Parts: sequence; C-alpha cells; structure tokens
Amino acid sequence: MSESRGRTISSIAANHHSAEPGRTRLALTLGALGIVFADIGTSPIFAFRDVLGQMGGRIGGDEIMGVLSLAMWSLIIVVSIKYVVVLMRANNQGEGGVLALAAVARRVTGNRARAALILGAIGAAMFYGDAIIIPALSVLAASEGVRTIPGAGVGQGVALLLTIAIVIALFAVQARGQRRLLRLAGPICLVWFGVIALLGLGHVVGNPVVLRAFSPVYAIAFLMHHGIIGFFVLGAMILTVAGAEAVTAYMGRFGRAPIRLGWFAIVLPALALNYLGQGALALTSLDQAITAGVPFTNDNWFFLLAPPAARIPLVLLALVTTVIASQMAIDGAYSLTQQASQLGLLPRLRVRRTVADGTTRIYLPTVNWLMMIGVLVLLVQFGESTRMAAAYGIAVSGTMTVTTALAYIVVRQRWRWGYRRALVMLAPFFVLDCILLAANLLRVVEGGWVPLLVAAFIGLLIATWVRGRGIVHVFERRNSIPMAELAAALARRPPERVEGTAVFLTATPESAPGALLHNLKHNKVLHEQNLIVAVHTADRPFVPLDERIKATRLDDNFSTVTLTYRFMESPDVPRALGLEADRKQVVVDSTKVSFFIGRNTLKPSKGEGMPLWQDRIFMFLQRNASDPTDFLNIPPGKVLELGEQVTV
Repeated sequence: MSESRGRTISSIAANHHSAEPGRTRLALTLGALGIVFADIGTSPIFAFRDVLGQMGGRIGGDEIMGVLSLAMWSLIIVVSIKYVVVLMRANNQGEGGVLALAAVARRVTGNRARAALILGAIGAAMFYGDAIIIPALSVLAASEGVRTIPGAGVGQGVALLLTIAIVIALFAVQARGQRRLLRLAGPICLVWFGVIALLGLGHVVGNPVVLRAFSPVYAIAFLMHHGIIGFFVLGAMILTVAGAEAVTAYMGRFGRAPIRLGWFAIVLPALALNYLGQGALALTSLDQAITAGVPFTNDNWFFLLAPPAARIPLVLLALVTTVIASQMAIDGAYSLTQQASQLGLLPRLRVRRTVADGTTRIYLPTVNWLMMIGVLVLLVQFGESTRMAAAYGIAVSGTMTVTTALAYIVVRQRWRWGYRRALVMLAPFFVLDCILLAANLLRVVEGGWVPLLVAAFIGLLIATWVRGRGIVHVFERRNSIPMAELAAALARRPPERVEGTAVFLTATPESAPGALLHNLKHNKVLHEQNLIVAVHTADRPFVPLDERIKATRLDDNFSTVTLTYRFMESPDVPRALGLEADRKQVVVDSTKVSFFIGRNTLKPSKGEGMPLWQDRIFMFLQRNASDPTDFLNIPPGKVLELGEQVTV
C-alpha cells in the first residue's frame, strides 16, 4: 500500500538512521513491525483461504501445493526483491511512496512533468480505494474467527455486527491521537508474528511435504495446467503481498536498514511459516476427506491452525492487530491528503494536530468521517470478507503498477541510467504488475468496481481542482503588474502612509499581489513596511534551514520573502517571519503587523472555462477548503481578505 500508510510525523532522512547505534536500530525495527508491516502481517488471516477459494470445488493436492508455491514466490519476488531490495533505492531524499516518487519524477522530467503528476494522481486515487477496504476486510476477517470457536454457535451476522462496532469506535477516537495504540503497535505485532510463526511451524513439522512449495516448479506447473482459473488465482495472489507499498512509504521515518532487518529477520519467516502451515493443514484435511469419502471443503485455515482452546485468544489478538493495520490505513489517508494538498492536487482541508507517543500526528476530520462512511457501506454491501477480495486486489495491483512506472522515471532521469539498464531492472516487475492488474480487472463485477469507483471520483476531484486552479492562475497573471514596476511608481508618487507592517500573501512574488492592488485602489494607503510573501512547497521531503527563507529588499517600501516548506509539512508564516526578523533582513513587529490575503469570488459560466457542472464542483471544493489563515497559522484577528470575481 502506498505511503500511504500514514507518514504522520516529520520524516527523518534515512541515512541519518544508518548512523544510529545498534540499540536504536533495534528500536526502529520494533517500531517498523507495527507501522510498516501491520497490513501485510494480517494478510494470512484471509489470503490463503480466499486464493484457494478461486478453485471452486476442484481442489486437490496439486492445487494446494501450487497455491503455496505462488504465495512463497510472491513474497520473494514482489516484496523481497522488488520493494525491499530495488524500490527502496528509488526514493525522494529518503522518502518513498507514490506521491514522493511523483514529486521527484516531476522535478527531473522537465517538460514531461505533467505525465509524472498524472501518474501520481492515479496512484493517489487508487490508494483511497485501498484505504477504505483495509479496515473493512481485515477487521471483518478477524471477526469471522469467532465462528471457529467450539461451542460459540455464532453466525456471520454476529461477526459483521462486531466489525461494525469496532470500526465505529476506531474512527470515533481518531481525534484523541491514538497515543497508546501507536506506542504498543510494535510490541503487539512482534507477538503477532511470533504467534503466527509458531502456529504454522507446528503443522509444517507434522506434514513437511509443504516445504517443497519453495520450488518454483509447483507454481509454474499450476499456472500451465489450470488455464483461466490459474490466471484468476494469480490475480488473487496479490492478497499475500498487500501492504508492500508501506515498505517504501515509511523509509523516511525508520530508515532502510531497520525495515530490511524487520522484513528478512521476522516478517518474511513468520509469513512463510504460517502460509506453509495452512497448506499443511489443508493437505491433511484433504487426505481425511478422501479417506472418509466426503467432499473437501475450503475452510478458515488460519484460525483452524490453533487448537480449540487457543481460538479465543487468537481471535482477540487478530482483532487487535487488524485494528493496528486499520489505524495505519487511516493515518495513510490523512498523510496522503495533506501531501496532495501541498502539491496542488487537492484543496487544503482543515488539519488538526494531536500528540501521540511524543510525536505529532495530523488529524483531518473530513477525511476521517468520509472514510468511516465508506467502510460501513462496504461492510453492509458485501457482508463477508471473501467477497471483498476482488476489490482489494484491484486497489493494490493498481497502486503497485503506478509505483513501478514512477520508479522507472526516477532511475532514468535522476540516476541517469540508460533505458536498457532501467528496463532490465524494472521491466520484469512492471510486466508482473500489469499481469496482476489485468487478472484482478477480470473480477470487476465481483467487487472490483469499488476501488475503481472511488479512484474515478477522486480522479475527478483532482482533475477539476487542478484545472480550476489553472484558470484562476491565468486570470491572476493576466491582471497582474510586475512588482518592480509598481514599487518604482509608488516611490515616485507615494500614497498616504500608515504605521506598521503589511504582509501580502501571493503565489508569485514577481507580480504585485491582488490584495495589494485592491488595498491601494480602495483604501489608498501604504504601510511603512510591506512584505510580499510567497509560500512554496518543495517537491522533496527535506528543506535545509538555510533554504527555508529567502528575502530580497526591493526598495525602502517593499521586500519579497519566499518561504519554502517540504511537501509533508504545514507552513507557519508568523513564526518564519519572526525568524527572518531575527536575521535582521526584515524587521517585523508582531504587534503591528497585518496580513492581506487575496480571496476571489468564483462565478460559473457556460461559455468559457470548464463545463458548468465542473465549475460547480470546483466552487464547492473552493468553498469547503481550509481557510488560508488556518493553513498558514496566521492569527485570524490580523487578517484582511480582498479580491474580485473570477469566471471559471
């Protein structure tokens, strides 16, 4: 899953972690278990059962071994080689994930930056579909474990109601910061991986023939002899690697070495043992069914690995772990939305900050409640975790395909690799991604329409916002005056002066801000000191302090200040100007400063700009965007807004 998996605190360059002592690296590895690997770590609850279920009633020993072999090699090729070894090298100053790669790809492609931005927008749109499926699928699959408890006598309805209650509670407490859950995520997941490894190991020892699944011969033979069914099974195999996107998305927080250590030393062995154990149990059950002369039934193999007396603790542990995985998906949606807003793909939403485990998390109420509604709709619509597998597969494979395409742009343009070398490294992964995506697209009617519908909706919002902002920007440029010319004219014929400092916010400091022109036109005054301040978002995750603030004095009346923030960070204009005052390049008296913001009134039109229906969508997004004063951390009592009508 994309970076999504919620980079919610300030990122730290990966090479910083490499210099930490071994003790700190182990602590980072423990943290990564809960945040990076929670999603992929819960996949054994449903993946083997759902993949095997693609065979219908035609399940024999060859099918079980073939599915096991495909699972082993999916973990090896897709996660271990593609993500952990290769894609962790293609990063944006230590940050990975679809938008981080899109940002660096846009920077290095020059005239073709639009293509990189479109790919990033597609990846982001697919991720939102992924993010609402994870809580629905994983928590429901864990809840269904209650049906395997001997004597419980509960049906699917009870599991569904339990899931709905957990989901509502999870989203309801998001505003509190989830401090305790985030603190315990690593230790809980360490216990989880230990438990699932031991459960699988016991059955592997009892039926060691499953170890032959490490031979690719079984996977190849399965695909060759099962035709279109084999193609469906291959597509469903994406369930075993769902969550691999988090490996690159969290590089900035944990560093490459701790993530790789966690994967190869703990997560991969635990997943492999558990899948092999489920396969061994399925083979044993198959033999028993043949001996008894009864049909073999695909069952909930994960929970059946545990002896009856241990089912209740296992279900409780599974529920807690899937809640952690769901929390990471929610945080990922917050983080991705903030990054998309910073990169200009979406309007800025109201952001609240909460403190969790000593670090700052972002909380977006709008995203939170929309996600909860989406998850609940999925639960009611599908009712069973097996029916959501197709939806999850399309979301994951679509994001993976986009990530590989962006990685190709990065290695070609940033690393300066020749196209042959880049193709040799990434083409096999891209082909595999396309095959997995194609196989999952065949299951659109089974539930795959969900992420496609969500992605189409998000894509429409992104396209409308980007195009609408472009129209407004053209209008502003057409009516702009070069700042140097205005400063010279006012120096020759100065208007009436008032004391204090005026800060005019603008996107282009070379041109006179509209708020400044309106202030001169209507109020006919000029402050003693006037700062033309532009807030820019860098397409990289780290901005050195010496590059954060750049000030240029135009004359005695005007200075331009450019503030540059990384795309994972929210600006604080008053604080930045205070730092600039400390450097004595400009003097800002906080008690005598006024902030002027241009806010234009949008007017729809049939004859120009966008279609009328798209005009109304853009106007809705503009009206519901976060107030610039909130986003820029400006005290509301010091803000004046001036503007005019703009036809979109």
